[in-house]
Amino acid sequence: DVTPDMTIAREEIFGPVLTIIGAKDEADAVKIANDTPYGLAGYVSADTVESARRVARQIRAGNVNLQGVPNDRTAPFGGYKQSGNGREWGKYGLEDFLEVKAVAGFNAA
Repeated sequence: DVTPDMTIAREEIFGPVLTIIGAKDEADAVKIANDTPYGLAGYVSADTVESARRVARQIRAGNVNLQGVPNDRTAPFGGYKQSGNGREWGKYGLEDFLEVKAVAGFNAA
């Protein structure tokens, strides 16, 4: 019986752990999901794909998987809030390894 105020519901856990918290409705579920200082990943299961997409747009996490679909390794991976703002994988992950240079007057010669 996990409640939203418990540590296991509020902290990032890296391991095979599943907690289930009941919600009154969709808005309450989103409120519970976002009531944490972390936001690395979330998972949404719903009766329709449209419902899952609607909820996913409201979840403050860097990655949200819908209906049990596995991670896409070409999509950017990273968190929100205290889970960090950097990104790995995909186009956004490569940006950390690039250096931008501005050259003024390049076309002047």
